[in-house]
Amino acid sequence: MRDLGAGFGHLLAGQRWVGRHGRQYGFGLLPGLITLVLYAAALVALGVWGEDGVAWATPFADDWSSPWQGLFRGFLTAVLFALGLLLAVLTFTAVTLLVGQPFYENLSEKVDEDVSPDGTVPRSGLPLWRELWISARDSLRILVRALVWGVLLFALGFLPVVGQTVVPVLGFFVTGFFLTEELTSVALQRRGVELRDRLALLRSRKTLVWGFGTPLGLAFLVPFVAVFLMPGAVAGATLVARELLGEESARDEAAEDAEPVSS
Repeated sequence: MRDLGAGFGHLLAGQRWVGRHGRQYGFGLLPGLITLVLYAAALVALGVWGEDGVAWATPFADDWSSPWQGLFRGFLTAVLFALGLLLAVLTFTAVTLLVGQPFYENLSEKVDEDVSPDGTVPRSGLPLWRELWISARDSLRILVRALVWGVLLFALGFLPVVGQTVVPVLGFFVTGFFLTEELTSVALQRRGVELRDRLALLRSRKTLVWGFGTPLGLAFLVPFVAVFLMPGAVAGATLVARELLGEESARDEAAEDAEPVSS
């Protein structure tokens, strides 16, 4: 339970940090806005042409009598849109981080500099193109894992009772885990921590990860909220990364909100 509270504390501390650093917050909004526009256009297109796509993919139903043809294709259209929406939720953070790599890299460095006792900032020393490549490669690997979980939970959702109670709760925890992985990757990648080691770190402190990522995932379900919370989420994830690696933080307001430092 202590780790759950600590994880939530990091989330709040990150939002407070960007609240005190307006310029960083403003720059951090841009990638989310760009990604939101792209995703909104894709979902609108899916809503407009999804039914035509389903009709094209199910020619065997052309001769079905009414109302079975309409019910069948309407159900598939709804499933297609639901899968598109689920995919958007699962990939929004990864795509936003990829689009905004330079912005979030700088923001994360500023947080490290602010809370580090000696002001040191870990840097990868890699050129930007190399960092973008690593970020895209790792995001794709995480996306595959998230999609496997998403499809599994979507299928389990059709089970009576369990699908409407237990499965949604599991879905939020799974989403919270992958959200935290994507967000902490900004700070951990700068420290040279590979994907496999990042996942091992997160699994070693699951309750800390859930305390940070699960409420954030719930907040991201509200339209447009993800855009405004992303800068603070990156800042908070930097604090999570520091705790996972056992790095000390200065006793400033953000660090005290996240995790008190022992004397």
